[in-house]
Amino acid sequence: MSIEALKSGLEGLEIEENPQIVRQKSRDFFWYSPVLKKQLDDVTADLIVTPKSEADVIQTIKACYENDIPLTVRGTGTGNYGQAMPLSGGVVLNMAGMSKIVKIGQGVVVAEAGAIIANIDAACREESSQELRLHPSTYKTATIGGFIAGGSGGVGSINFGGLRDLGNVIRLRVLTMEAEPRVLDMTGEDLQKVMHAYGTNGIITEVEMPLTAAYDWVDVMVAFDDFMDGVRFADALGNQDGLLCKEIAPIAAPVPHDYFLRHQQFLTPEKSVVLCMVAPFAMNAFDAFACRQKGAEIVYRSDQADEDVKKRLPPTYELAWNHTTLRGLRVDPTVTYLQVLYPFPNQIEKVQTMYELLGDEVVPHLEYVRFDGKVTCFGLPIVRYSSEERLNEIIKLHEDNGCPIFNPHRYTLEEGGMKQTDAVQLAFKKEADPKGLLNPGKMIAWEDPSYDYSSDQVFLFPGLQRD
Repeated sequence: MSIEALKSGLEGLEIEENPQIVRQKSRDFFWYSPVLKKQLDDVTADLIVTPKSEADVIQTIKACYENDIPLTVRGTGTGNYGQAMPLSGGVVLNMAGMSKIVKIGQGVVVAEAGAIIANIDAACREESSQELRLHPSTYKTATIGGFIAGGSGGVGSINFGGLRDLGNVIRLRVLTMEAEPRVLDMTGEDLQKVMHAYGTNGIITEVEMPLTAAYDWVDVMVAFDDFMDGVRFADALGNQDGLLCKEIAPIAAPVPHDYFLRHQQFLTPEKSVVLCMVAPFAMNAFDAFACRQKGAEIVYRSDQADEDVKKRLPPTYELAWNHTTLRGLRVDPTVTYLQVLYPFPNQIEKVQTMYELLGDEVVPHLEYVRFDGKVTCFGLPIVRYSSEERLNEIIKLHEDNGCPIFNPHRYTLEEGGMKQTDAVQLAFKKEADPKGLLNPGKMIAWEDPSYDYSSDQVFLFPGLQRD
């Protein structure tokens, strides 16, 4: 691997070689996991390339291909398990310079892969009172391409499911990693080949996403003395077909009081909460619904808050999803988290079983979603970490009780249970990246030809092969 030879092929492009900046651009939020922190802490690229156009990306691909240099694509590094960390060094392709919003139409937006999600929404709101269907809690910093290549769902998933669901991505423009890169416009079933693949089988340069009506969402906190009353409230709320919510997240005490420091004036240590984002026109209905529910007490709503207070508070989505763990780590850097599915139709019973079984060692944090068309919940519980051995025992306890784990303490596609590799996926990888230079080390089935990728394990993004 000759970096000096590579650099001659990158002439005219924006390159960064400062070791400190290169290291910073080679990292994501892998340190959420104490397991990954030990494994990945020394990972770094050799240099960073920041393309400004698709032509720049093609030039970079050609130079890397000719010199057998690994190439790892990066958005803003908001992933949590090493998705965009260059295990084999080489080049990190920083997509921040490709951030144009190309077109806004009725129900659709086209943007370059490096566009920040909040900027896309701001433009769509201004032009047409529309917004994206889904976004992560890193809304203000994450890129749309990074979300598709490394994310799975988030705020809005209670209405629209996840990125795995047909229709939540319309089209992806993808470049292959070949001597003469091809441009693929991928739609329909083909999208699944590159979504949540960590950039292992193509470089996304442009996305086309569906839009929905935009609202000035009302942030609401509903407090409960009993966490399971909050879960039942959230479950019932998710099934209220006429009551429009964008976010429903039950979080057990003492996490809200202890971790949501700027909201402490509304909370007490013994109170669990359900975080909600509600459409303004639905607030009267929401009040009526809450009055019917056992133990529900609305302790905060942004539409009635003093403006000075509201300005000092983070929005609800920055308390939810992976931001819950982030706020916990700022208070107690020894905690970590898991990603759990509580399958329909027994989600409430499964939540209660695990809550009673693990107590304060694994504090529940749920996110209500539509999964395979049914309202159920994911869990991102706060784990009071003691050892990797105990963490694995906790994972096994969940699985033994019918709660699949998508393990955020693994950096490969398969081990984490996020994306299933099969013959179709491997055939596309061979076609799009014949030398295996794209983000090497993240797809076990490519690295190890003897790997048995057939599995009864539940994968968030299932395989593509059809019977």
